[in-house]
Amino acid sequence: MRDLYIRSMCLPEPIPRENYLAKLPVVRHLADRGIEFHKQVTFFVGENGSGKSTLIEALAISQGFNPEGGTKNFCFSTENSHSELCNYLRVARGTVYPRDGFFLRAESFYNVASNIDQMDREGGGGNRVINSYGGKSLHRQSHGESFLALVENRFGGRGLYILDEPEAALSPGGIIRLMQNMDELVRNDSQFIIATHSPMLLAFPDAEVYQIREDGIASVRFQDTDHYRTTVRFLQNPESAIEDILGRERAD
Repeated sequence: MRDLYIRSMCLPEPIPRENYLAKLPVVRHLADRGIEFHKQVTFFVGENGSGKSTLIEALAISQGFNPEGGTKNFCFSTENSHSELCNYLRVARGTVYPRDGFFLRAESFYNVASNIDQMDREGGGGNRVINSYGGKSLHRQSHGESFLALVENRFGGRGLYILDEPEAALSPGGIIRLMQNMDELVRNDSQFIIATHSPMLLAFPDAEVYQIREDGIASVRFQDTDHYRTTVRFLQNPESAIEDILGRERAD
């Protein structure tokens, strides 16, 4: 890939202190340093409340995507719940414009599926919208099946794909299928920017991982993320881990 579609993002002007956004670790880091993108796949990982999903959402909106998800052609609105971070964000684009793109929000993918069905019911004389998603209503599949149908049928390459916690819909086997599709799309000049909690997904080769903590954001190896270390410690000795978590000894 000659150039990334998104090179960096920052906050050129401070957010008022009384705004709740100013308290998020990721926003404080954006104000101090900004974030640069160096790889075709970038992950943001952090605890709940760190601001990673808020950041992903603001980036997607700044690029013209519907706040609830979908392509840039989706214009439905179920509830105006997105933050105003997009109004402060400055994004530096590359020299090449993406041919394709999609914003996935795990929490509102149901609304995207509903909108696709509605557009096909209303018609318009052209091809059915669902044909681009595998031909079967996303509501007639499980959450995981519908998400994989999206990735495998709708993502066409040379695209900017912004995903917020895609693992929420997927089994471990589903995550493996997602990674296989991501690899093919990366080879076809695509850029992924993903907020995730999945240690499996973080292991995607040659990806950059930004870990968000209270004291800032750092680019780290996936093996050094809190998520990976916690998962490994648990799986290495689950009985002992459960004893520590629940504060009681295991009955013999």
